[in-house]
Amino acid sequence: MRIAVLGGGPGGLYFAYLWKKRHPTAVVDLFEQNPAGATWGFGVVFSDQALEFLRADDPDTVDAIAPQMESWRNITLNLRGESVEIDGVGFSAIGRLELLKLLQSRAESVGVVARYGTTIQSLDQLAGYDLIVAADGLNSLVRRSFEGDFGFSVSYSSNKFAWYGTSKTFPTLSQTFVATERGTFNAHHYRYAPDMSTFLVECDRATWHAYGFAEMSVDESRRICEQVFADTLGGHSLVSNRSVWRNFPWVWNEHWWHRNMVLIGDALHTAHFSIGSGTRLAIEDAIALAKALDAEANLSDGLARYQAERQPIVKKLVTAARTSADWYEKFPAHMQADLMDFAYSYITRSGRIDDSRLRAMAPQFMARYEASRNVGAPA
Repeated sequence: MRIAVLGGGPGGLYFAYLWKKRHPTAVVDLFEQNPAGATWGFGVVFSDQALEFLRADDPDTVDAIAPQMESWRNITLNLRGESVEIDGVGFSAIGRLELLKLLQSRAESVGVVARYGTTIQSLDQLAGYDLIVAADGLNSLVRRSFEGDFGFSVSYSSNKFAWYGTSKTFPTLSQTFVATERGTFNAHHYRYAPDMSTFLVECDRATWHAYGFAEMSVDESRRICEQVFADTLGGHSLVSNRSVWRNFPWVWNEHWWHRNMVLIGDALHTAHFSIGSGTRLAIEDAIALAKALDAEANLSDGLARYQAERQPIVKKLVTAARTSADWYEKFPAHMQADLMDFAYSYITRSGRIDDSRLRAMAPQFMARYEASRNVGAPA
């Protein structure tokens, strides 16, 4: 089989690696418009559960990635100068560029032909391939060329966010909520290397307008965010890398394949950054696609199997992500609660965690929360 993979992000690289490793005689060509050493963003996060999912299928790749990761067991919430830790929520993070380098090396080691700095402007350039895997992100050429056939739709969250980095490192995945005279902000921050962290700043639309961010340059916005989170940053600066203000896009496609073309990752679906990593989803898509194609003798049957088996899993996660995003749309109101009620609202926001699960998962937090609820209760 001759396969063209569009997009050299984690999903595209990982599918190319998996398929070529399992089928050494297959032709697998990967096309990426950016140079091999270029990327946007800073760190990406994997839950412990996601890493175990990957380890079950490909322990060698996890063993290659794990030494480059920063890991922690708790989440820290900061509100009005107070902090609370929620135990038992394990995550690991790695720099996006480091992850890409590792996956590039693995793909090349099994014979994938990667063409970096190569822009595919028309699908006519891919004539002759048996399968085209569209891992080319939010602005996918494949999807844009057949939006109606894929059943594409997109909507946007109202909150604004900008993705920064900083040399300030944090002991856990943390969230800091800040109220100012002109509005409220939230920062999602976590270390992804011994000397670097991701620092994502979010605000509601009213705050974004009150500060006049629409008229500011990237550098002006960065300086304002440094001022808002001065206490959190402790004298460290924010670092920009295409750090423009955006609304989160909710991408969905009812049909995951058309003819000999199939979508994975952000080209196919998105899930809000507050609940999951797009990188994780793209890699899991790649695994599911490879398994489905291996299970069927006919290409179209394999693609149909991929959608039938993977779509219900993704739908469930996206539903939870939308519920989580709804909580963030109202985070200024949630900030009015006391610290422990706020933290409880946060950790249960997706609707997937009830009290019994939370007691088992985070016994220290739940003990503190339930004690706070009992203060002042009748004897």
